Amino acid sequence: MTEVAFHFNAPDKLAYACRLLRKAVGSGARVVVTAPADVLARLNSLLWTFSQLDFIPHATQSDPAHVLAVSPVVLAESLTGLPHQQVLLNLGVQVPAGFDQFERLIEVVSLDDDDRQLARGRWKHYTEGGHTIIRHDLALKGANG
Repeated sequence: MTEVAFHFNAPDKLAYACRLLRKAVGSGARVVVTAPADVLARLNSLLWTFSQLDFIPHATQSDPAHVLAVSPVVLAESLTGLPHQQVLLNLGVQVPAGFDQFERLIEVVSLDDDDRQLARGRWKHYTEGGHTIIRHDLALKGANG
């Protein structure tokens, strides 16, 4: 069963996602990030600029298959036809269709009231499906994740 983790209280959801991806790639994980196209476009830009010292190799779902196969991070609107199913990072507002094909799912939740409310719905969906949820309160960690 997919391990589900929620990272709550991210002051800047995309900046936190960049740091999370840097850490994941540094540990050898392969990550698919799913979100609407506009969010993925902003994340793609941030991955090129968020740190002068780090580069996170990544590809988009529309890149050629050989590029996707070697990329540790894939940005994808849909979870069909992807080269790996290790970690899924959901930056969207819905439960991603097909999330259960991944070993781990990470949800990042901002301080925004609407985002928090939508996250509660996803939390309920996962618990009703029998998933035990790991909770990470970033406010307690200083959001340096």
